[in-house]
Amino acid sequence: MHMHRSSSSSSSCLPSLCSLHTFIGLAVILCVYFTLQTSISLQDKSLPSEQIKTVLPSSSSVEFLQPQRLQSKNIRLVDQQPFRPYEIPSTDQPPPYPKPETPTPKTTTTTKTTTTTTTTTTETEVLGGLAEDFVITWGDHRGKFHENGSLLTLSLDKHSGSGFESKNKYLFARIDMKIKLIPNNSAGTVTTFYMSSNGTTHDEIDFEFLGNTTGQPYTLHTNIYCQGKGNREQQFYLWFDPTTDFHSYSILWTPSRIVFFVDDTPIREFKNMESFGVPFPNKQPMRIISSLWNADDWATQGGKVHTDWSKAPFVASFRDFSASSCVWAFGSSSCDGSDPELMGSENGWLREELDSKSLEKMKWVQKNHMTYNYCNDKLRFHEGLPKECTIRRSKRGRQRQ
Repeated sequence: MHMHRSSSSSSSCLPSLCSLHTFIGLAVILCVYFTLQTSISLQDKSLPSEQIKTVLPSSSSVEFLQPQRLQSKNIRLVDQQPFRPYEIPSTDQPPPYPKPETPTPKTTTTTKTTTTTTTTTTETEVLGGLAEDFVITWGDHRGKFHENGSLLTLSLDKHSGSGFESKNKYLFARIDMKIKLIPNNSAGTVTTFYMSSNGTTHDEIDFEFLGNTTGQPYTLHTNIYCQGKGNREQQFYLWFDPTTDFHSYSILWTPSRIVFFVDDTPIREFKNMESFGVPFPNKQPMRIISSLWNADDWATQGGKVHTDWSKAPFVASFRDFSASSCVWAFGSSSCDGSDPELMGSENGWLREELDSKSLEKMKWVQKNHMTYNYCNDKLRFHEGLPKECTIRRSKRGRQRQ
């Protein structure tokens, strides 16, 4: 009975066991199916690496999926942007990562370094010419030596002009410089070549070239300062175009006279008349100075025409400087106790005077090309013309008699 009862009991439980086994089997199949679906879905979606690590339990799967995504979709995991390999034309193999662009400050530094190097090289190459006698004093590189120092240029733009001066000081000299002035529209500009001492009571001997509009002539402005006082202007129109070629401009300054020359033609003479109470520059050593600057408030047609900055930079050129001079250094002149041959010879520059032929040339220039003479401006000098003007006229009157 007992055994039968046991057998009956086992036999009666078989259907339940079969159902349980079937249920467990189906559950296992469903779990496997959903697991496979989840894995396939993860491979198809472009998830960031952090999300992949969250979903997938195995780090080895992450290491496998990241390279696969880079190879198949060519995108970076960092920013999800298209990957563009950096290319260097001069190299066969590009670097393994994009090379960053050079920042702007670094580019500026490189440019400045290049400019400095170029300037240094230019100065190193200067061996002679004007570089032996002159130094550029202002203009932030707008003044430059060229052709191994034989050519010097000054330039002017809206921000600044430029200038140079002699290394030596002189107490009497004959100086010559060839200059080519600014071409075309030079209105408002002033190019200068002059001698000057320092201080408020300075002496000065001026060449100034006042620019003009295209097709209109330059005005050559001359002036002489004695002990800080000028007002001795004479102005001329040149008888040639001073912008197409170099022309010689000279100053003869001796104890007895000052003479201005253009291409060796005298245009003005100022004699020493100290015995008549007229001051004369003979005590202060002077440097040679040149500059290019903007003066459009007065320089061209009384300031009516202003500088056209669209034509900038304006450039004036200088070359072939020569000087016969008494150099001033350490409180004395190089001509003190100099060779009697120099001091005593009738042909020495310190004794130079205008001969009759030179005087005729000067008269021709003043008659045909002088546009202003302070000695004729009675409206300007209400209290009478300067003494040197009346002395000259009285001398001419006696000569006619």
